[in-house]
Amino acid sequence: MKKLGLIVLVLLAVAAGVFFILPKANETQAQTPQTPSTLTFANFRDIRDLNPHLYSGELYAQNMLFESLVFIDNDGSFKPWLAKSWTISEDGTTYTFALRDDVTFHDGEKFNAQAAKANFDAILSNVQRHGWLESVRLMDTVNQKGGEAVKVTGEYELTITMTEAYYPFMVELGVIRPFRFISPKAFINGTTKDGVNALSGTGAYVLKENHKDEYAVFETNPNYWGEKPAVERIVVKVIPDNQTRTMALEKGEVDLIFGTNMIDAQAYNRFSTLEGFKGVMSEPLSTRMLLINTDDPITGELAVRRALQHATDKATISEAIFASIESPAPTLFAPSVPYADIGLTPYAFDYAKAEALLEEAGWVKNGEFRAKEGQVLDVKFYYNSNNVVDKTIAEFMQGELRKIGMKLDIIGEEEQANRDRMKAGKFQIIFNISWGTPYDPHSFLGAMRKAGVYGDYYAQLGIADKALIDDTILAALESTDEVKRQEHYRFVLTRLHEEAVYLPLTYERNRAIFNEKLENVSFDISKYEVPFSRMSLR
Repeated sequence: MKKLGLIVLVLLAVAAGVFFILPKANETQAQTPQTPSTLTFANFRDIRDLNPHLYSGELYAQNMLFESLVFIDNDGSFKPWLAKSWTISEDGTTYTFALRDDVTFHDGEKFNAQAAKANFDAILSNVQRHGWLESVRLMDTVNQKGGEAVKVTGEYELTITMTEAYYPFMVELGVIRPFRFISPKAFINGTTKDGVNALSGTGAYVLKENHKDEYAVFETNPNYWGEKPAVERIVVKVIPDNQTRTMALEKGEVDLIFGTNMIDAQAYNRFSTLEGFKGVMSEPLSTRMLLINTDDPITGELAVRRALQHATDKATISEAIFASIESPAPTLFAPSVPYADIGLTPYAFDYAKAEALLEEAGWVKNGEFRAKEGQVLDVKFYYNSNNVVDKTIAEFMQGELRKIGMKLDIIGEEEQANRDRMKAGKFQIIFNISWGTPYDPHSFLGAMRKAGVYGDYYAQLGIADKALIDDTILAALESTDEVKRQEHYRFVLTRLHEEAVYLPLTYERNRAIFNEKLENVSFDISKYEVPFSRMSLR
């Protein structure tokens, strides 16, 4: 009946001399609102506090919302970002940035030199939290001497001055935190150290929803100044369990799993060859290692630390635990890390050498385990119980060290408790990791000079020339002479190697497994970034 009525209506219209064109089927479709392209990403925990000036939020999420003055390309070079260009004074102490004039924050506020200065001032007002960064200390010193470290020298020109040259400053500006920009309207009491009331950055994405410990939703910034990402909507599901994450990927409930500790070797190899899925892997980025406390009655003995080095079968760890996707690490940093290719002789895997060192130091076998002066060679090894890989390595080493007469007690702890233990130096052996590109070597070494950043400071207190090592790190960071800088790094890396305070295990590689409908999955220079803006969905 409806069809007959439509025919009658058309005939009457024709008779009356009225003509109209009915829309074609595809034209009707074109008027239907399109569903935004959505990528579902799995992470093991909530995005947490994304204040860009603090350190408790998920780095990948902070990177989606907040931008910096410069971008670090994969070759290590610096590209314009919110700064169009910059100049550096001949003495290396003053940086002048010409800022973009077409950028607004998510809340509509203009990004200019005044807004940029407000952000730097907020960071400097919290110098106790950020003072481990040498650039913060050098800027704060300018302020303490009555100067002004960060100046507005034009509506879109910012000038930053430090008391000394500091060559890693551009790297620190380009990494995810703390030098990212948030709208001054989001500040609380004129700063950010006590929190923020909104997450208004200048980035390509905005946070639309966050349901704690369940999921978060990011959508493209409609007023973004740059090229808009192809993926318009990103849903981040919180899935703590590794097996549950991979099952969700296989069922199509998530599209992407990304990160060194998110994907074990078995899952990577399986999904790399599974129909409908793909896997990609980065070049080596960072060093997985053990940190050995030199300020301890047992591990404070150099012979014990060196015996640990010789008794660790890195090749088997690489092959059996990582299916060779992480290669054995002979030294603290890979030779590809700047200033680290200095020809150090690695500690060879040699049980006989390990046992000889312990015998010479008076640790004599008395039954299954060695002892000296009535004390059993009993060492406690702490690990994050939520990290399956760390637990596997710890169990493997427990069996291996028994072969040289060392009793290794492995103790799993909740992640935050394990981290707090490390920062307080309350361990004999604990897992550690270098910060990776582009932070290595300067940021990793620079943090060793400060108590409580990670466990390095306390672990090194038993080294006789610890103060000299710290001073030499500072000299490297402030040197404008490449030859002298290399000499400083050579001394530091050699002394740490000789003291066997770090036991490098493998060189980490970032990895991703994903549904094949997701394209252009790749890596940035930092393992903490997930480059969503380059991805697209078929």
